[in-house]
Amino acid sequence: MISQDEVNRIEAARSGDQQQFSELIEPYRRQLQVYCYRLLGSLQDAEDAVQETMLRAWRRLDTFEGRASFRAWLYKIATNVSLDILDRAARRGLPTTLYDTADANSLDVKTINDPIWLDPFPDDWLDETTPSTEAHYALRESVTLAFMTALHVLPPRQRAVLVLCDVLDWKASEVATLLEITISAVSSALHRARFGCLVSRQGSYWQIFRIENIFGWCVITPPTNQGQR
Repeated sequence: MISQDEVNRIEAARSGDQQQFSELIEPYRRQLQVYCYRLLGSLQDAEDAVQETMLRAWRRLDTFEGRASFRAWLYKIATNVSLDILDRAARRGLPTTLYDTADANSLDVKTINDPIWLDPFPDDWLDETTPSTEAHYALRESVTLAFMTALHVLPPRQRAVLVLCDVLDWKASEVATLLEITISAVSSALHRARFGCLVSRQGSYWQIFRIENIFGWCVITPPTNQGQR
């Protein structure tokens, strides 16, 4: 699961070799930026999150036990950093009294008509993370405005579960380990996230229909009066 080269670099980094740590972590930088962008919707926030991820990884390298891959360990840190950023942003947001309290046991998704601000995704990030034409297309579809808008209607943890499972194709058990929750909780969150994308009015039904087909979990057909875009 961990290559011998990574093992050697980790041991050297634990001894204080920053150059070895840089060479160890640099291959993951761009894919972490893309991941954090999906969660945060902001290029600057994504870059800040990756910097914080690398800083935490350096400081906590002794806690890496090798039971999962080094990549999975970095994604766990990046997820926690991104969720922290989103939590701080929510605390600075509008008073909760402006909206009804959400029912945690309900699958109903009530749309909040606040604007969703999303930075456009830079093409050069695609070029650096996609070795094949097929992978390039899949990545581009996963950062389109339609997908990102639907994604950012979701609560942060549901957003992370959806990206990890349906975009990055992680197993439920891997996501459960990363988020430190049960597999059944991952399945529940994924179901709620998919449902949330479906019923959200933030994007057209046709756009969401296209997204579902891309990731293979379409459960409705677009209303005919919406038309194709």
